[in-house]
Amino acid sequence: MSNQIIESKIWITIVLGVSVALILLTSCMKEEPLNAEADIEMVTLHVANPELMFFQMTDSTQTILSTDTTIVFSVRSDADVSALAPELIITAGATVTPASGTMQDFSKGPITYTVTSQDHKWQRRYQLSVVPTLVSVDDTVAYDFEHYELEPNNQRYYIWHNLLDDGTLGNDWATANAGFRISMSSATADEYPTVPMTNGYDGAAVCLTTRDTGPFGRMANKRLAAGNLYLGTFDVSVATRNPLQATRFGIPFTSEPISFSGYYTFEPGEHYQDFDGNYIDEKTDTAAIYAVMYRNHDADGNEIVLHGDDVLSNSNIVALAWVNVVPNQQWTAWNVKFNYYTPLDLELLANKGYSLAVVFSSSKRGGAFEGAIGSKLCIDKVKIICTREE
Repeated sequence: MSNQIIESKIWITIVLGVSVALILLTSCMKEEPLNAEADIEMVTLHVANPELMFFQMTDSTQTILSTDTTIVFSVRSDADVSALAPELIITAGATVTPASGTMQDFSKGPITYTVTSQDHKWQRRYQLSVVPTLVSVDDTVAYDFEHYELEPNNQRYYIWHNLLDDGTLGNDWATANAGFRISMSSATADEYPTVPMTNGYDGAAVCLTTRDTGPFGRMANKRLAAGNLYLGTFDVSVATRNPLQATRFGIPFTSEPISFSGYYTFEPGEHYQDFDGNYIDEKTDTAAIYAVMYRNHDADGNEIVLHGDDVLSNSNIVALAWVNVVPNQQWTAWNVKFNYYTPLDLELLANKGYSLAVVFSSSKRGGAFEGAIGSKLCIDKVKIICTREE
């Protein structure tokens, strides 16, 4: 066979190989699906003089959790909010209306932003508000748990709202119900760890129950989920891989808390179990009720948030109010003082440099997945007594 024929065959083989590779590559590129997510991931308010608008420089940017559809920027009481152009980071390929960077007048109320996914099959609506806030609060901050609803996006579990001074509803309360949904997707709303009860001490109350997380929980070695309710947020995006980081405790607080009071009932579950699911007959489950005041920025102005692994141990904690919970099926009053480790800096306090976390859990060791399934803690008529700063 001549060299010319051999070279011709080699050339044909190379051309065929390249053609097949191009066909396969084109096929793979055509099969890549369009993004179905429609989320706002971050919002930033750029202003000429941020120190005149924000209490802390880092308050100009918010990272938006996947479960949130209400976004609120709290600004100084004399801030001009009539001409602001929020910059939005949204999921890849999605579009948003109004567009990012569009000038808006927030003095007339919240602006609705609609995000449409890249595949045009999904939409999500967000309410963005910029609210001038007074730094003084009433002597008593009261939480009655009368305002609750099914989570608007999925209608699978309950969420709670706090009543603001102007009569509107806020979103200061959080639970880990969204995390329980991952392991027990078939549960009804009333089977979640945190649910409302209509016959509380006075009107509605909230009931926290330690629940079995089922086969998925046993496989992940997270056999139970304590009912919880706390001031802060819950980041469901990290709930499976790092559940202690999912709980973000605390909201900015501008008054000095002196005492912490309310009413509870508590019934421990029958069998206490450790992390590995072993029953410990000589141990009885107990609930947790406490409040923590802490500095929410470090010396460099970086935000500090307490999580499940340091909510009682972080070095920025300045005060703690702890309730010794005892089993009682009758409504039982508590009233405890805040124990201060460090005096408050009043200028820092006025500028929202402190956060308050109020925490309730049906199993004190629930964050470590220890406790008794069936432990039930009910809470009502919570008050934080504060000194007034005019």
